[in-house]
Amino acid sequence: MIETFAYAFGVMYTPGPVNLLSLNSGLQGRLRQSLGFFTGVACAMLLLLLVFGLLGSQLVQGPLLSVVGALGCLYILYLALALVRAKPSLNEPDAGNGVTLDFRSGLVMQLLNPKGLVATLPIATIQFPAAGLEGLAILPWVAALTVLAFGAPSVYALLGDAVGRRIANPRYLVWFNRLMASLLLYVAVTIGYQHVYLPVFGH
Repeated sequence: MIETFAYAFGVMYTPGPVNLLSLNSGLQGRLRQSLGFFTGVACAMLLLLLVFGLLGSQLVQGPLLSVVGALGCLYILYLALALVRAKPSLNEPDAGNGVTLDFRSGLVMQLLNPKGLVATLPIATIQFPAAGLEGLAILPWVAALTVLAFGAPSVYALLGDAVGRRIANPRYLVWFNRLMASLLLYVAVTIGYQHVYLPVFGH
């Protein structure tokens, strides 16, 4: 199971839309307000692991994965636009960063994030059975992976919070929002190409 956690850590803790938004939230001084978002992300991973672990990979075939990828791209683009339009303020940390990072947004975003499927599908359908874990025996491992999933955006938010405390000019936050929006745009294009365009039009 060490290989399983190493794989999960590598996928969950690399930069992606969820982690980038969490980093930005920490920079804006909204670490505490984003706890619901982190919980939503973890719950989405819990649901994916349970569904794939108990019901198998036949639930997600090529066309459905492409639809999920397309919806995820649209949602990420929406979040990028919200960041560009935001007007952060150092004097009003509760004013937000243009994106509401609550439980629902975390849950929806991770369920529509192809990276979440990439993380959970091989674990639940290949690595669990290879380790002799089936049925309810997967539950303790799913719980541990869910905690790992909660930690990924939390770590990025903590990093952002540490950096944000050193920023004295709100203009820097505006530019950081634009940088995060550009990175989200890149992520959306990459996901769209890999999980939507190539499966549908690449043959």
